[in-house]
Amino acid sequence: MKITSSLVYKFGNNIDTDQIYPGRYLELTDHEEIGRHAMEGADPSFPSRFKKGGIIVAGTNFGCGSSREHAVITLKNIGVAAVLAKSFARIFYRNCINLALPAIMIPELDSFGLEEGQSIDLDLARGVLTSNGVSHHFVPLPEDILELIDRGGVFALYKS
Repeated sequence: MKITSSLVYKFGNNIDTDQIYPGRYLELTDHEEIGRHAMEGADPSFPSRFKKGGIIVAGTNFGCGSSREHAVITLKNIGVAAVLAKSFARIFYRNCINLALPAIMIPELDSFGLEEGQSIDLDLARGVLTSNGVSHHFVPLPEDILELIDRGGVFALYKS
């Protein structure tokens, strides 16, 4: 599975689920409308400047806080192609996989020198991130996780 020409959107450490999807919008049920509030708690300008297919690059403990799936739903519905972080909160990571959003943990992510607005390519099966003609390696996602993502997540897999 490859993700190409994706713009980087950078965030810091300890971005919690309420920053990813503010709790004041929990009553919304339309997934498109939910997507319009992605990352609003961390950066109110994010929904208006985000380009579909972008990749979130973050520090440690991304997705900490509550276990609600809304945080992943909002990222999926605005069009985030993947989330790269130095580490993830456990439940958020599992929600990403269940809902078919690639979440890649790269502890040495800072050494890749990624900048906001930079274009990158990802090869999830080989574990390669390419930026400015330079390849960086990370632990590739396992085949079963790649299949789950490719099939649209755990609910789509179950339905099929």
